[in-house]
Amino acid sequence: MNEKKTAQRGYHHGDLRDTLIKAADALLAERGLEGFTLRETARRAGVSPAAPSHHFGGTAGLLTEIAALGYQELADRLTLAGETGTAADRLKAQGVAYVRFAVDFPGRFHLMFRHDLLLRDQPSLEQATGRAWDALEKTVLAIRGQSEDAELDAEGEAMLIGIWSTAHGFAHLTLDKKLARIADCGSDDEMLDNLFPTIIDTLWVKKLG
Repeated sequence: MNEKKTAQRGYHHGDLRDTLIKAADALLAERGLEGFTLRETARRAGVSPAAPSHHFGGTAGLLTEIAALGYQELADRLTLAGETGTAADRLKAQGVAYVRFAVDFPGRFHLMFRHDLLLRDQPSLEQATGRAWDALEKTVLAIRGQSEDAELDAEGEAMLIGIWSTAHGFAHLTLDKKLARIADCGSDDEMLDNLFPTIIDTLWVKKLG
């Protein structure tokens, strides 16, 4: 199918690009990275197998756009979770928001950290990643009693990475159903509502209190 035929089917350049991104995102959510192919993405979008490469330069270009969508959604959730409450409340809410994002979008979540599959210097990815990181950084600054426009020192950076690592590890354990083997943990929702905020409180909030 050439560009002329594509246009005849009602696609504009931007529409086709968005259609391919949506098709790839849906395929990734359904089959994961192992089941993702450009050919199947094109089939679901109703275009030729060459269309994804034409618009994104190949698999890495398309997957990078999906990863950017993931970081945009994560940044939105972290920003919202960090808007109200005490600094401690915001930190726990953001931790829960991080894990809930992983549960809601496991395909995107796994892709976002596969740098070997992505174009790391893609502007859309860099911008979205920065927004997500900034949302957590503002809360860490608040926890440490600093203003939002301050710069984290080495200890603050270590705390930020530690909090992210805690949320990231808990997300993977939840997705892999490892915590389900512990009888007292309950369902995913119960763990996120009760266990995980307690973990953040114990590891980070109480130590600074």
